[in-house]
Amino acid sequence: MSKVKVGLIQLGLNADTSLSPVEIRDSMLEGHAPYIEQAASAGVQVLCFQEVFTQPYFCPSQDKRWYAAAESIPDGHTTQLMQEVARKHQMVIVVPIYEEALPGVYYNTAAVIDADGSYLGKYRKTHIPQVAGFWEKFFFKPGASDWPVFKTAYLNLGVYICYDRHFPEGWRALALRGAEYIVNPSATVAGVSEYLWKLEQPAAAAASGVYIGAINRVGTEAPWDLGEFYGQSYVVNPRGDIEAIASRDQDELLVHEIDLAQVREARDQWQFLRDRRPDTYAVLTELETN
Repeated sequence: MSKVKVGLIQLGLNADTSLSPVEIRDSMLEGHAPYIEQAASAGVQVLCFQEVFTQPYFCPSQDKRWYAAAESIPDGHTTQLMQEVARKHQMVIVVPIYEEALPGVYYNTAAVIDADGSYLGKYRKTHIPQVAGFWEKFFFKPGASDWPVFKTAYLNLGVYICYDRHFPEGWRALALRGAEYIVNPSATVAGVSEYLWKLEQPAAAAASGVYIGAINRVGTEAPWDLGEFYGQSYVVNPRGDIEAIASRDQDELLVHEIDLAQVREARDQWQFLRDRRPDTYAVLTELETN
């Protein structure tokens, strides 16, 4: 299959953060439901939501009440629900949620579900920021997922999550493992990162010859004064061209057809994977920052 229709859903928070995490989860799932149905009607074959899509981006706080938002994977409520949805619509779904591995151990994770509803596995966010407003190490343990690539019904799929995108090594590792399309579910606010939003992922797509689907949320989230999530979810091709982009401030489903033949064409033309020199790169892991 050369041409695949992909979908990205960006959505603002539709629940009061004073509610319980379970109530917020249910409200966000309800809010996503019509966009999922819209995606199915549009023939979307691979769908992805934003980072921790069932909750607010609670990391401006260091409030342990948000630990109650974590779910087990794959036997938790959200993953099992999305398995049913995937099976119903014959749609691959990437499900980014807060994962409880065991009490007291939590990850920022994306479950991957195939078009027949089967659970294929998960990717745990590798790079965890700890800077003002983004106190993620309070909530998330760094993942060590060994760059899984999921052989879905429609394409070879990789996942990278939000802050991961600033680290080029993971993009390349996923491409070398066979990824044709990599999704990056995010929660990113206006500021320095907005410039990088349209710089880093097109560069990564061109450097490794892959399609990338970048997803961001929209709006602001009280009571935190973190800033505006600026949306602009997009799909970029293996030459680094943004082919489709969503609005800055609207709840939206972005649907776009990608042509996997472009992966081979771009790689055959540029040969960046062939011309790598991994034998010279040992310094990347041997040197430490003092």
